[in-house]
Amino acid sequence: MKKTNLYTILGLFLVIVSCGDKQNATAAPSQAPPAPFPVTQIQTMTVTGHTEYPATIEGIVNSDVRAKTSGYIEKVYVDEGQRVRKGQTLFRLETQSLSQDAGAAQARVNVAQVEVDKLVPLVEKNIISAVQLETAKANLAQAKANLSGVSANIGYATIKSPIDGYVGSINFREGALISPSDARPLTTVSEIDQVYAFFSFNEAQYINHLQRSEGKTKAERIKNSPDLSLILANGKEYSEKGRIQTSTGQVNQNTGTIKIRAAFDNPNEILTNGNSGTIKFPIEYKDAIVVPQTATFEQQGNIMIFKLGADNKIETAIIKVQGTVDNLYVVESGLDTNDKIVITGIGKLRNGMVISPQETSFEEAIKPIATLFKN
Repeated sequence: MKKTNLYTILGLFLVIVSCGDKQNATAAPSQAPPAPFPVTQIQTMTVTGHTEYPATIEGIVNSDVRAKTSGYIEKVYVDEGQRVRKGQTLFRLETQSLSQDAGAAQARVNVAQVEVDKLVPLVEKNIISAVQLETAKANLAQAKANLSGVSANIGYATIKSPIDGYVGSINFREGALISPSDARPLTTVSEIDQVYAFFSFNEAQYINHLQRSEGKTKAERIKNSPDLSLILANGKEYSEKGRIQTSTGQVNQNTGTIKIRAAFDNPNEILTNGNSGTIKFPIEYKDAIVVPQTATFEQQGNIMIFKLGADNKIETAIIKVQGTVDNLYVVESGLDTNDKIVITGIGKLRNGMVISPQETSFEEAIKPIATLFKN
C-alpha cells in the first residue's frame, strides 16, 4: 500500500515538472527587431552665419569745446541735444575785468607812443643817441603786444561752436569759473550725419576675416568686406547697413585684440555719440557640410555624432565645428558626403548598436524644430 502511494506521488511530480518545462519553453521571448531611427545622407550647401561683437557708437567728428581764457560763465546760449552751426555762439564769459585790463593796456600803449614821438625829432637833430629811440620803440611794441593779448582774451570770452553738429552734455553753467586747464570740456559738439561703430576682433578672427575677403592688399580686402548689421540697445536691428572702413592693423598687447572701425549712415538721427550696440558680422560658408545640432551630443568636451556603418550598425564620430548657423553646425572635419547620420533619438543610441534606418531627405533633416511654447 505504501509502495503504491510512493509510485503515484513520484509520477505526479514528473508530470508537473514536464508541464512546467513546456510552459517555460513556450514563454521564452523571441529576439526583438532593431529599433527604427531616421537617418540622412550628408550633403553640402552654402550657408551664411553671423558672429556678434559689442560696439560703441561715436559721431564722425566729436569736437570738445574748451575755454581759451579764464573767467566766469556769464551766459549759456544752447541746451543739450540742440543742433548748432559752425561759428554759433555757445557760451559767453564775463568780460568786465578783461575790459579793465584792456583799458590799462591801451593807456600803456598811448604812453609808449608819446615817448617815441618825443624822441624822434631829438634823434634827428642828434641831440640824443638813436639807442634811446630804439628802446622807446621796443617799449611801444611790448605795450601793443600786451594790448593785443588782452583784446584776444576778450574775443575768447565768446565761445563758438567749431563744427556743425549736436551739443552734448553741458558740464558748466552760469556762474562757474572755468579755465583752459579744466579736465572736462564745456561741452562736446558731435557731427552725427554719419557715425562710427567701433568693435574688436581677436587675432584669430582678424586673420580669418582677411583670408575670407578677396583682394591682394589690406585696403582691397576691407573694400570687399561684407555689409554689417547693427543691433540697437533695444534689441532691434538698425535700418541702415554699415561698412568696415579701417582697422588699427596692430594687435593690442594688453587685450590681444585689433580695433575695427565701421561707418553707418544716420539719416534719421537715431544714433548719437555714446550709444552702444552689437555688430552682426556675416560669414559665408561655401559648399560646407552642415548637420542639425539635434543630431549631435557632447562627450568630454568633444562634439559627437552617430554615423551609420555596415550592417546598419552605428558608430560614434568626433566632428570639428567651424561655425553655427541657426540650428545647424558647420562641420570642418569628421564627416564627408559618403556618410549617413542618425538625426534624432540620439539619447537612446549606444556605440555599436544595430538599428533599422529610416531614410529621411536632407532638406527635412535640417529643418528647425518648431517651438511649441512661446513666452
